[in-house]
Amino acid sequence: MSRPVTIRLAATGLALAALAGASFAGAQGVTYRNTISNNPAACRGEKPSVLITVSGIKASTGTMRVQLYRSASSDWLEKGKWINRIETPAKAGQMTFCMPVPAAGTYGIAIRHDINGNGETDMTLDGGGMSNNPSLNLFNMGRPSYKKTAFEVGNAVKPISITMRYY
Repeated sequence: MSRPVTIRLAATGLALAALAGASFAGAQGVTYRNTISNNPAACRGEKPSVLITVSGIKASTGTMRVQLYRSASSDWLEKGKWINRIETPAKAGQMTFCMPVPAAGTYGIAIRHDINGNGETDMTLDGGGMSNNPSLNLFNMGRPSYKKTAFEVGNAVKPISITMRYY
């Protein structure tokens, strides 16, 4: 008779631990997969955000996708682990994006220019860029370490510049 009680208590303990973890994640303000619009007004004032100037955009065709990640090995460039995403039509030359962040902390930005707008990565057409402009080569398969792309955001706007690269 004591066995069902023990199992019930263990299950209750696991449920409480899961709730504690969920509330901790919520307290940190990190939710994943938020598609937002490019709102320049969000980069005015004293809110944590990143003002991204992207240069070297090859053509005014297709889509620019800008994604914000936590700077952690468990999140950086992992499918579905982006915090915010902005998708907008590409404009040749230079574009500016305002990316709000959930709180002050360490982040990384990845940008892709889907030049033909087909929603797929075409290695011979599409371009890309990342915060801190790390070198991209065959050895890192275009996936530099999160440490090379990391930057700090305080309680204000953080300006960064990213140069697009095409293969």
